[in-house]
Amino acid sequence: MSETKQHQQKNLSSREKFIQSANRGKLLANKCLRCAHIMLETIYYCEKCSGNKFDSVEYEGIGKTVTYTIQAVAPEGFEDTESYAWVVFRVDNAPFRASGFLPGVKSSKDLAIGEKVKVVGFNPNHGLILQKI
Repeated sequence: MSETKQHQQKNLSSREKFIQSANRGKLLANKCLRCAHIMLETIYYCEKCSGNKFDSVEYEGIGKTVTYTIQAVAPEGFEDTESYAWVVFRVDNAPFRASGFLPGVKSSKDLAIGEKVKVVGFNPNHGLILQKI
């Protein structure tokens, strides 16, 4: 990586780094330097030891659905979509779960518990964008 690209990467906020990872189909996580606990990058203090120094770790944004809520009528701010599911999924090979927006789900027939999903991007209004695989 060039020095300019490394410098630009260092100047990105945590949110921007998380979004860049999501747009590559990955999930950015933090590994606590004090106790090695791993959690999503969106956590600012370690859930185990309250440490605040981390190394970044990327995981494939693939996992299995553990629960979801179907929004049959989109609320304000979601006028650009029809029905969707807000999905919680266990991330493969990671010690955490994540959640995201899965468009096109109209009923429980459209999505099974245990069904594989993957991160395909990030939308400023909807967060992580998921797709069934």
